[in-house]
Amino acid sequence: MTSSIEIIEVAPRDGLQNEKTTVSTADKITLVRRAVAAGARRIEAVSFVNPRAVPQMADAEAVMEGLRAGDDLRAAGVSLIGLVLNRRGLDRAIAADVDEANFVVVASETFNVRNQGVPVAETLRQISAAPAVARDAGLKLGVTIGAAFGCPFEGEVSEDQVVRIASELASFGVEEIALADTIGVGDPLTVERRFAAVKAAAPDVRLRGHFHNTRNTGLANAFAAWRTGVESLDASIGGIGGCPFAPAATGNIPTEDLAYMLARMDVRTGYDLESLIDCARWLQGVLNAERLPGMVSRAGGFPAAA
Repeated sequence: MTSSIEIIEVAPRDGLQNEKTTVSTADKITLVRRAVAAGARRIEAVSFVNPRAVPQMADAEAVMEGLRAGDDLRAAGVSLIGLVLNRRGLDRAIAADVDEANFVVVASETFNVRNQGVPVAETLRQISAAPAVARDAGLKLGVTIGAAFGCPFEGEVSEDQVVRIASELASFGVEEIALADTIGVGDPLTVERRFAAVKAAAPDVRLRGHFHNTRNTGLANAFAAWRTGVESLDASIGGIGGCPFAPAATGNIPTEDLAYMLARMDVRTGYDLESLIDCARWLQGVLNAERLPGMVSRAGGFPAAA
C-alpha cells in the first residue's frame, strides 16, 4: 500500500466509446483539457479502431491534432494515450503523435475474436513485435488484459489463463500491464489474488487496474488493487463508459468518486475534487443525460466546500 496512487483518466476514450450521443471533436478536446485542469497527467484520449465498429472514436486523428496544437500538454508533463487493437492501430497511433500506446488482448478466446476479430494467439503475436516498434517511435507501450475477471460469453476466466498471458507480455518487454474487469464481475478478494499472482509472474512490470462498476463493486475492487501495491488505476469522469462488444457492460468507476475515497484515506492523487465535479456536471450536459452514474458529483465532497 502506498500514500499516493496515479489515476489515469479514461473518459475521453473508454467513457465516450459506448455513448449513443455523438460528441463533437471540439467537446472531446475540451474534455481532455478539463481533465488536465482537474489534475490528470495520464489520459486515454483516443482509440485507433475501426470507425464502423466504434463510430464515437472515428475522429481520433482530429482529436489528437487539436490536442497537439501548441503542444502545451506535453510541455506540462501530460501523457496522451491511444488505445490500439492491432499493428494497424499502432501505426495510426504513432502517426498521430501519442505519448503512449495501450494494446489490448482479451483473456478469453470468444471475446477476443468478437473484440478484435482474431484469436488470442494472433493478438499476442502482434503484441510481441510492438515494444520494439514503440521504442523506435519514442512511445511507451502498455497492454490491457481485458475480461481478466470474467467473460460475458465464456463465464469464469481462470487465474492461470491471466497469469499465462501476463507472463508472455512481460517476456515481450511490455512496460505496463493492466488487468481489466471489462464487465464488472470481479470481487475484492479475487482482485487481490489475481494481481498478486501477476506481480509474482511479472515482477518488473508496472501494474494498472481497470474496473467497471456494472455490479457496484468497482470502488471496492479499486481499494483491493491499491492494497496489493498496484501503481495506477483507471477511472472515468462521471462514471461513463462500457464496451460496445460486451452485453450490459456499463461504466467505469467515476474519477470523482475514486478521488474522494482516496482523499478520505489520505492517499494522494493530484486531483482537485471540485474541478472533477464541475467537469462531470459539464459532461452531463454534453451528453444530454438526465444524470451520470457518478455519486460525488451529485452529493458533493465532505466537508462541504465553502
